Order: sequence, then C-alpha cells, then structure tokens
Amino acid sequence: MGVIAESRSSSTIDELAIIAKIEGIDYDVLRRRVSSGRVVVVRNSRRAKVRPVAVGEGLSTKVNVNVGTSGTAVNLDMEVEKVRVAVKFGADTLMDLSTGGDLSEVRVRLMEASEGTPFGTVPTYQAWIEGVRKYGGVGIPSEWFIAVVEKHLRDGVDFMTIHAGITRELAIKSVKSGRIAPIVSRGGSMLAIWMIENSEENPYLKHWDYLLEVFREYDAVISLGDALRPGATADAHDELQIGELVNNSRLARDAVDRGVQVMIEGPGHMTLDKVVADVRLMKSLSGGVPYYVLGPLVTDIAIGYDHIASAIGAAVAAAAGADLICYLTPSEHLGLPGAEEVKEGLIAAKVAAHAGDLVKLGRRAAYRDVEMSIKRAQLDWEYQVSKSYDPERSLKLKTKFPQELSSCTMCGQYCVFLMLSKYLSERKLKPEEVLDRYGEGAKLVW
Repeated sequence: MGVIAESRSSSTIDELAIIAKIEGIDYDVLRRRVSSGRVVVVRNSRRAKVRPVAVGEGLSTKVNVNVGTSGTAVNLDMEVEKVRVAVKFGADTLMDLSTGGDLSEVRVRLMEASEGTPFGTVPTYQAWIEGVRKYGGVGIPSEWFIAVVEKHLRDGVDFMTIHAGITRELAIKSVKSGRIAPIVSRGGSMLAIWMIENSEENPYLKHWDYLLEVFREYDAVISLGDALRPGATADAHDELQIGELVNNSRLARDAVDRGVQVMIEGPGHMTLDKVVADVRLMKSLSGGVPYYVLGPLVTDIAIGYDHIASAIGAAVAAAAGADLICYLTPSEHLGLPGAEEVKEGLIAAKVAAHAGDLVKLGRRAAYRDVEMSIKRAQLDWEYQVSKSYDPERSLKLKTKFPQELSSCTMCGQYCVFLMLSKYLSERKLKPEEVLDRYGEGAKLVW
C-alpha cells in the first residue's frame, strides 16, 4: 500500500482532507486512490509549508511551469521573476531545468521564490554537468547520479524527473534509428552517451532499489522521464517511445507496490489522432498512475506559437485522462523564455487543462463556465474581467475604445443582450440550474 495512505502523520491526513475539499471529491475515495498509486500528493516531507497539490485520477488537470537558466544565458534575477509570474498566474507546480551557473544556488533561490508551490527538478542535468568537471567526460561513476538525487531530496525538492526507462539497448537503437530526432531529451541524451561510452546499464536502473528507498524516506514523487519521447510528429508511437513507456510502466507498478509515489511523463510531438490512444495506452500499461504530458504538440510548424500547438494537444490529452500538463511558451524551439512568455504559455496551458476538465470532470469543473456565461448575458463586465485569467489585460481590451452603452464595442448598440433586454429582464437564472447539462464527466475506458 502507498506510503501516504498507510503511514503518514495526522498532519498529512489533514492535508488529504484539504485536497479533498479543494477538488470536491470524497475523502475516502481520494485516500484509496493515493494508496493505489492513481493519485500522488506532490510534496517532500522535509520541506515545510508546501501548498497541497494532488495529481491523478478524478482530480482537476494541473499545469506545470518550467523555469531555469541555460548554459549560455544565466540571469538568476530573471528566473526568480519568472517563478513569481508563474505563481501569480496560477501554476500548480514548478520545475527548475537549469543548466547554467551555480546549479545548487539557483535551485535554492527558485525554491525560496516559489511561495510553497510544489517544486521539481531534473537531477540528471547537475549530475552530468558537475560530473564532467569532477570526473572528466564519461568517467562519471554510476553512484554519482544517485548522490545528486539525494542532494536534491535533502534540499526539499518535491518531485524529480528520473530517466530510468531508457536502457542501454534502447539508447543504442535510438542513435542508429531512422528517427528524425533520435533523442530530444537533454537528460536522456546525457544518459545515452554515458551508457554507450561506458558499456554500462542506466545508473538509475542499476540503483533502482536504493532510489525507491530514498524517495520513500522523503515521501517525494518520482516522475519517470520520457527520454525517448518523439520530438517530431513523424516519430510518434515508434518502437523507441513505446519501448520506454513499457519500461516506465513496469517501474511505476514496482514503485507503487513498494509505497513510493510515482507518475510517468509523456510526449512530445504527435498528431491529434494519436493523443487519446497515447493516454489510454499509458494508463492501461501502468495501472492508472498519473500521466504528466509535455503538450503534446500536434504540429511541428508552429514555431513562435508552440504554446498554441501545445494547448491544442493538452486539451485533448486532459479530456482523455492526462493528469498534469507541462506548459510550453512562444519561445519553444527558439530560445530561453522571459517572464512575459512564461505568462503566455501558462495561461494557454491553463485554458487547455480546464477545457479538458469540462469533458473529464463534467459539472464539477463547469461552475465557472456557467457563472461566466450568465454574467456575460447580463453584461456584467466587472465580474467578467475580475474572473478572467489576466484581469489587467482583459480590462485593457474592454476599454480600448470609448463606449457609453453597457455592451462592448464589438456589437455596440446591436448587442443581442441589449436588443433582447425587454424579454430577459425577468430571468433569474442560477448556475445550479444549469450544471446538470454537463453530466458526470467522461467515463475513461482504461
């Protein structure tokens, strides 16, 4: 049974109660899903004041925001500002993907700025970058990768991408394959090089039993990385992606059996027709552990607008049962994003996640939509602006042209709600009277 449900303190039980209330789900149902591995609570038991966030079956789709320096652009103040913007506009989780500067210092600073938002990392980056300096090239010992994981856990990191599913055999196949983009994962590429050059198996696999012990000790979440995710739509659902997914599913079931919180990461680039099948396959293979997807991007040509291509795939994935969406920004495939691009990408992903929840959760997710629609028909602009994802921007758009009428300037005096006001004035429609039209939400087939 899961460590959360079986051995947590009373304060943790209260945490589950808070989550159950936020999500509108029965406490005992939530507890059973946590225990069975279908829900994870993203936290590290050593980190104080982490905001309660759960990811998984029957819960609202969450959105993750990536931040962090690059090897060529190191501006810690900018990264802190990106974290603050992400928190302000509603990121559910944050991940530090830094590869430049003092990586430990960057991680600590960004965690401090996160205001208790669950915080993740990819320890492979630091293990590789600092390991090359310390040991020289491919001479990094396998134990070093595990030592870096332990350091991140001691620092209070709540969840980590662990690329345990890419084996040496898959790494060799990938570089010899006909894929357009053999490996687009940075961590996956680092591990592939290490395995091929050292003729050794993946260090996370070699030390898998010990990894489970330390993650269980900290009650943190393993996010099994998709090192072989498709980086082009033409590569989707090939032997490499599916082979790693099978490995990750086996590892995830093992983690759940041993009381360790775990989720699996997904693609990547794939056309719309493959998205639902991808989610259902993953859920079936893994026994329903939470699925954390990057997009997916449903086209390869949206450069400069990849946050939109990603949001399209994310909405479909969320509706099909994906649990955590990793945002993309307009800078994807172009450069390191700034704070404004973080905001754009986050809001696009949040809209996509909610669109999926309207299908997945039905009326549990629809109250905001119903209330917004009622206020729209009433021409209540104050409400509409205040409840928008970006009230400042919404107000600016609303007041762009002067208008004396109560309508907006798109229709002016020909606004349907003005023309019909004589007939609508007596209506007192309440959201509760409409919610049943959304039903109970989709019944997932996996």
